[in-house]
Amino acid sequence: MGSSVRVHTRLTYLRHLIVSLAQARDIDRTLLVFSHDYYDEEINALVRSIDFAKVMQIFYPYSIQTHPNEFPGVDPNDCPRDARLEQAIKLKCNNALHPDLHGHYREAKYTQTKHHWWWKANRIFNQLQCTAGHTGMVVFLEEDHYVAEDFLHMLHLLRSTADRSCPHCEILCLGTYLKTYQYHSTGDKRKQLNLNYIQQVRAANEERRRRLRETQTWNYQVYPYLYSRNQKVEITPWHSSMHNMGMVFNRTVWNNIMELQEQFCAYDDYNWDYSLLHLSQNRPGREKFRVILCKGPRVFHIGECGIHHKKSNCNASTVISKVQKLLQNAKGYMFPSRVSTTISAGGAKHNKKLTKGNGGWGDIRDQELCTNMTKVDRQPRRYVQYA
Repeated sequence: MGSSVRVHTRLTYLRHLIVSLAQARDIDRTLLVFSHDYYDEEINALVRSIDFAKVMQIFYPYSIQTHPNEFPGVDPNDCPRDARLEQAIKLKCNNALHPDLHGHYREAKYTQTKHHWWWKANRIFNQLQCTAGHTGMVVFLEEDHYVAEDFLHMLHLLRSTADRSCPHCEILCLGTYLKTYQYHSTGDKRKQLNLNYIQQVRAANEERRRRLRETQTWNYQVYPYLYSRNQKVEITPWHSSMHNMGMVFNRTVWNNIMELQEQFCAYDDYNWDYSLLHLSQNRPGREKFRVILCKGPRVFHIGECGIHHKKSNCNASTVISKVQKLLQNAKGYMFPSRVSTTISAGGAKHNKKLTKGNGGWGDIRDQELCTNMTKVDRQPRRYVQYA
């Protein structure tokens, strides 16, 4: 079993994730691969302190940190994000002829998200010696996730259920976005970040209503049906905004993705998950990716602040305490021996085919870097003969 953790700069969240991993049963049989796009001694020391599982660190080599004044970081001669095409041409900036589908120019902090995920997956499946023979599952986590103690047990239960009930389910999912804490909704993030004044007022009002609902209703008693001795699982078409947390797949699925790598790298969306959704909906001669997921989540999102979530109060303890309370109340239902399966066609909203991406990926340099990442094969092992 392998688990990949994408790490940026949020040390506090990472600490909580590591604590939750330490409490998980059978974690000592897992290789944890921490993939970093920012070099920080304190973060590195924290990862190196892990003694409950096998650990490996890899470092994304094309980060903004290591390329602060050149692509793929921010080149001084890059076009301003909101420059009009005519202005950009007059400025003779680097990427003048390649705005995204919304007419905006690249922002390195957003493009890095897709680049890092793509590089990390390529590295694990195609390049690392230690994973070269791994044919099992890889769990994709992020620094602001939190896992339940039976997440590996549920993973194996999902896998065996898929083998029996859904042999064509390519993806497993351990995380579920509960309706009362969808503060991390991953819709059109670029539009969310650029709301006009009226939309900002509406968003602020909705945020206040959301906080009130969350305070009043988010506890285990509201969701007793999510956790039971006979755990409920669902089979449904995979959708990026619902099934991207605690996502799991194996080398066979990765090879299927690699067959469409040009589409992934050319699709004008800076989100890796929406880019995968585009592949899923456009696979020649194949159905969409299908996912089997547990309705009672085993992976939670605890990050209220990050690249898309700018809150005045970024104290992680509030959300974490709620997750811990929920898991404590559900403790008697952890490690279920069986599951009951339902098959869902998916709601009309999530079956709707993508007509266009979220943008942020119009720059030809980003597309070429993405494509080139797949061309680095695993180097053969070299042996040195000593006299």
